[in-house]
Amino acid sequence: MKTAVVTFPGSNCDRDMQVALREVSGRDPVRVWHGDADLPDGLDFIALPGGFSYGDYLRSGAMAANSPIMRSVVKAAERGVPVLGVCNGFQVLTESGLLPGALMRNAGQTFICRTVELVVENAQSMFTRSYEAGETVRIPVAHHDGNYFADDVTLDRLEGEGRVAFRYSENCNGSQRDIAGVLNAKGNVLGMMPHPERAIEDVQGGSDGRRLFESVLGMLERV
Repeated sequence: MKTAVVTFPGSNCDRDMQVALREVSGRDPVRVWHGDADLPDGLDFIALPGGFSYGDYLRSGAMAANSPIMRSVVKAAERGVPVLGVCNGFQVLTESGLLPGALMRNAGQTFICRTVELVVENAQSMFTRSYEAGETVRIPVAHHDGNYFADDVTLDRLEGEGRVAFRYSENCNGSQRDIAGVLNAKGNVLGMMPHPERAIEDVQGGSDGRRLFESVLGMLERV
């Protein structure tokens, strides 16, 4: 199994993602730079980490979404390669059109950095199959622009198609319908604001995020 972590100028959670993937899979991921034109051959999984790509200028994730490597990421996702975008990575996924909606400034206009409780809404996706539907898990957040927004038609479609992966138990940023993570129509792209890579072992304060990586990487190992 071959995984990759993409780094943009201003990414600051790429090493956290690298460590999480190594801890769960037993293999170091390939590190990919935003300016690369092509992804390495044979990738099974791609992660877009958190941070402040390009300093969050223009809109969070907007400039990174136009990096050369994102053209290859979009093509890989369209082929069915699993793609996980966390925090800034989620913003990049919406800006690149791989996920619907947008991430706006937090409703309280403040940076939020704490552990929050999430409800698992969809426990049947490749990313969430190690959880139980309705289960409450604890995952850290650290963001200033995590307020998920989409029009009512899009929100109804996401709900109706089971594409809301996680919801906040207590809405910390104003996200519509308490949405913390969403899937694409094929189910192979997940964007979420909370950081599962920061919750893979008890020394981090909890390991609820580990099961997300075990879900998708374990499935890939069996393919």
